[in-house]
Amino acid sequence: MHSSLGTDAKLSRRVLQDRLFKLILVGVALGVVLLLTTIIGFVIQQGISVINWSFFTHLPQPPGASHSGILNAILGTLMLTVLASLISIPVGIWCGVAMAEHPLHPLVKWAQVSVDGIQSIPSILFGIMAYLWVVVPMGQFSAVSGAVALSMIMLPIVIRAVEEAVRRVPTTMREASLALGVSPFRTTIKVVIPCALNGILTGSLLGVSRISGETAPLLFTAFGSPFLVISIFQPVQSMPILIYNYATSPYADWQQIGWGASLVLILFCFVLSVGTRWVFKR
Repeated sequence: MHSSLGTDAKLSRRVLQDRLFKLILVGVALGVVLLLTTIIGFVIQQGISVINWSFFTHLPQPPGASHSGILNAILGTLMLTVLASLISIPVGIWCGVAMAEHPLHPLVKWAQVSVDGIQSIPSILFGIMAYLWVVVPMGQFSAVSGAVALSMIMLPIVIRAVEEAVRRVPTTMREASLALGVSPFRTTIKVVIPCALNGILTGSLLGVSRISGETAPLLFTAFGSPFLVISIFQPVQSMPILIYNYATSPYADWQQIGWGASLVLILFCFVLSVGTRWVFKR
């Protein structure tokens, strides 16, 4: 009798703990959703008034002028993102595949530690490093130096995503290819990487969304420009730098443009996030 009562008491306590834990999880989730909704709603409220066609097709104008836009910042952000992706994605795929396919190699252990270390470095230090490595030898700020800084931030994200995706490829796929006489290298290229392509694309999109809002590294590298620049060897404007400069300016119309650019940047990151989830589900 006493044993039955003790068992019922333990069961009731566990049920209570389970419900309490679920309640805490729901509360935390609702808090995060509420915070995100509040931030996005505030940005929409502040920036929606300046969103129009000329906002995307015109260059920045002096304070008080009409038809001021962010065309140079949009093109500069796309330029920096594409250049950083061209640098980091191929290197990240190569490193991620090597780390997943040869986990017992001595260099892999050091590579894993290095990747973890790079992820923990503040982004502003990458800007300083790119400044010393690229800006100083070139003698000027440029899109190339900004892309180098952003690629160093993006690289560990791509490596980790590729490594995890490749490790999830069933071993039987590799064994079947090797049993047919295919070399290990061609097996990796023709079998493993295509099977892990969704994970590779997901990691690449995550890396792009990570670097799209970086400001500190670009202050030391791309620097910003009020003109429409198409050369990768010249200073270029980016949306994070534009937002920083306009949000801290004393002019109300520039501050409004900064809010509008913030809204555009949020929408850009949102589209990347949705695209990442769509690719992952497929």
